[in-house]
Amino acid sequence: MQYAKRTIFDTPVLNVILRALSLFILKLCGWKATGALPADLKKAVFIAAPHTSNWDLPFTLFVAFALRLKIYWMGKEEIFKPPFRGVMMWLGGIPVQRVAATNMVTASANALSAVDDLILVVAPEGTRSKALYWKTGFYYIAHAAQVPIVMAFLDYERKVGGVGPVLYPCGDIEKDMVVIKDFYKGIKGKRADLFHED
Repeated sequence: MQYAKRTIFDTPVLNVILRALSLFILKLCGWKATGALPADLKKAVFIAAPHTSNWDLPFTLFVAFALRLKIYWMGKEEIFKPPFRGVMMWLGGIPVQRVAATNMVTASANALSAVDDLILVVAPEGTRSKALYWKTGFYYIAHAAQVPIVMAFLDYERKVGGVGPVLYPCGDIEKDMVVIKDFYKGIKGKRADLFHED
């Protein structure tokens, strides 16, 4: 898994400026950021849901800055083409080849296990198009790396984004997915018709 060791979140002065700018933009748009991580939580897999629009990425970054989170997010390889590759990776992006999903789970789990702090954001739908089911890679990454899953969200109806409950996967994916899906019921993406809650 290829990711930048230093990102926009590691730039002290710029980080402060971007946090203030993010808070301003969120307020201007009528949004608010909510939630907080446990102080001792340094590694986790974040669920990014619903994922129904290109606007999800900028709003995710605004919320991350507002909540003082340093995140890495997975995106399809196509958006990392030159000349934007360096910028996208500096923003915390990790290019993903969809055909190599199994290898990505292993590589992601290994990366999480190898460092002291890494928050990895994964969209379980894997696409902005209508998805009839969630991909389960995020679950297997967290379970293999023995890190918790954080239920992050963007609710365009209420104009709230942030982090929700922390779940430590027990290994019984059916049992844990009931808890996860229950949290996301009622949360509306920008294109609510594309988000499959069941």
